[in-house]
Amino acid sequence: MSRFILLSPNGEFDQKLRAAVANGLRGSVQTIASDILPAGPAELFALLNQEQPEVIIIGPDVPYEEALRFAKVFDVQLPGLSLVLVSEVDPSFLLHAMRAGIRDIISPQADAAEIRVLLERACQSFATRHRSSETAPAENGAKGLVIGVFSPKGGVGKTTLATNIAIGLGQIAPMSVVIVDLDLQFGDVASGLYLNPEHTVTDAVTPAAAQDSLVLKAFLTVHPAGIYALCAPPNPVDADHITPDQITRLIEQLAQEFQYVVIDTAPGMPEIGLAAMEQCTDVVWVSGMDVPSLRGLRSGLEVLRQLDIMPESRHVVLNMADSKTGLNVQDVESTIGAPVDVSVPRSRAVALSTNRGVPVLQESKKDPAVKSLRQLVERFNPAWRAQTQRKLHRRVVI
Repeated sequence: MSRFILLSPNGEFDQKLRAAVANGLRGSVQTIASDILPAGPAELFALLNQEQPEVIIIGPDVPYEEALRFAKVFDVQLPGLSLVLVSEVDPSFLLHAMRAGIRDIISPQADAAEIRVLLERACQSFATRHRSSETAPAENGAKGLVIGVFSPKGGVGKTTLATNIAIGLGQIAPMSVVIVDLDLQFGDVASGLYLNPEHTVTDAVTPAAAQDSLVLKAFLTVHPAGIYALCAPPNPVDADHITPDQITRLIEQLAQEFQYVVIDTAPGMPEIGLAAMEQCTDVVWVSGMDVPSLRGLRSGLEVLRQLDIMPESRHVVLNMADSKTGLNVQDVESTIGAPVDVSVPRSRAVALSTNRGVPVLQESKKDPAVKSLRQLVERFNPAWRAQTQRKLHRRVVI
């Protein structure tokens, strides 16, 4: 079966595409060398004489209007397919392409290596959409899990945990995870993922994005590990123009589009953070192993109980745990009045990965902290959550 279908009379690009697939991708390429595209799926599959492929590449020399017409038909009838457009598209046409159902765009001058990376991403997207439609937890209906990472105190490694959760979930559900930096003034998700985003939360809450999820998706940044990121604005002043209502709408949109939405928040309990928490299905509470952090967490939990906005699924994480600090897990649990679910030991590997902008779960490292982080990620895996005999809160040992 041909996994990739090229629709184009351009022989030069055909050769590059076949070289890209031959160098590390499973499947083969079938080419329909014509600049006149089939009317719809039935006509195309009649030409192919096979089951549907995973990725359809609309190659060079196909008129742009014809490509959009073709994409619109497939987006309605077979939305699970990944459609890729090969074109030097003017930026003003990008929105039209996305609305038509084009999943990705690549230049005709791209080399085989660039084409291979794009095809890998398109195949991951195809697999995720099919897997998500078959295995999405019934308890969440059509919405994905919204996982908020919170801490009343700063400096406890909250962003490090949030980025590693997102990377870990991206390994479970490629291209179905988005991380949002809601520390709008001093967020570090961009540096934590070594990204230089063109768009930020400021763009994502504009009226155009709030009314059209396709516009919103155009403002997301793709990370090489197969996740999306929506980073904080570079200028702290921009945060003053973002309202809690806009954040509520943003999270609602993302939860409709992604299997997992991971939210990194500012320290404390600002209005933006509380608005985000009300949309969360799961909250990860992070504390360091020091008395000020623990007391801050205890006070924060008490306030939220009084406000009655505590999400049901709670995960308490003791970060940078060290038995030499004079405290143990029992002391921590006694102070905060809640069980500790995951203990992440202090680790040089984690500190180094943070400074490099490469989350430690993105690399295959053997480290006690990596094991703990994977345990945390696993708590959001549908397979784990479906095992009701497991206790949500289990005492940890350090």
